[in-house]
Amino acid sequence: MTTAPLAGRLDGLLFFPVTAFAPDGSLDLDTFRAHVRAGVDAGAAAVFACCGTGEFHALTPEEFRDCVAAAVEESAGRVPVVAGAGYGTALAVRYARLAEEAGADGLLAMPPYLVVADQAGLLRHYTELAAATSLDVIVYQRDNAILTPATAVALARADGIIGLKDGLGDLDLMQRIVSAVRTEGLDLLYFNGLPTAELTGAAYRGIGVTLYSSAVFCFAPDIALAFHRALTTGDDTTVDRLVDVFYRPLVELRARGRGYAVSLVKAAVRRGGLDVGGVRPPLSEPAPEHVDELVLLVERGRALLKETGA
Repeated sequence: MTTAPLAGRLDGLLFFPVTAFAPDGSLDLDTFRAHVRAGVDAGAAAVFACCGTGEFHALTPEEFRDCVAAAVEESAGRVPVVAGAGYGTALAVRYARLAEEAGADGLLAMPPYLVVADQAGLLRHYTELAAATSLDVIVYQRDNAILTPATAVALARADGIIGLKDGLGDLDLMQRIVSAVRTEGLDLLYFNGLPTAELTGAAYRGIGVTLYSSAVFCFAPDIALAFHRALTTGDDTTVDRLVDVFYRPLVELRARGRGYAVSLVKAAVRRGGLDVGGVRPPLSEPAPEHVDELVLLVERGRALLKETGA
């Protein structure tokens, strides 16, 4: 239920750090700590560690635990830390307990691995995960985990489930979910979880979804924060200009490669001066010319901020 402590602390721009790897492919905790620390210092409202952008799929349980603990230490209580949890129910519970031991404030429950479950199975999976620890759970809707409004209502009734992050982008479905939950006198936190959420930020706000995750914050926090300010204050002119000059071209660039929602972001962090290493298999590095295009986009976005004083 949203009366839980975490719900009241998730207000602002949500930071999904990449996970840093050394040249030999091992975990680089020092660089990861620097990345998290820089994000919190820049104004992140929360740290979502070891989630999609953080390559949860590529981490061992031990690496996951160490990263979550590092994020908790670097955040130092200034902002909440939410950790990913996924795969089948048994493994999701194991990751959830590791996150709890590491001091996380909540969980982002990613879709179950591989199988396409029915609604009863999804409901059982998420409620069992929520019951396994004291951590609050945000359910991530995408891919093979698409909820009906009735299932969303059932999740809203469950102890420990406080939110729904939408990575599908079906606004009709999201409006029906929001309406169904509200009609039952219940509440959930809703998040826009598309890969570049800023592009659809105005549309999601129209149905009451104001929270969103920002991959751009990883490598250009100034642009991400300027957009967030403009969106939340109703500065439609700045929103439109940033969409036209930066966010729409970014989405079109991201669509030019498989896995670019992660690998292109990570490459941009490296080009920004922090060597977070490459991505682990099965992801591949983005084409160098695409990274160059992204660098130019960031320059154009920052020039716009300077021009407008945003």
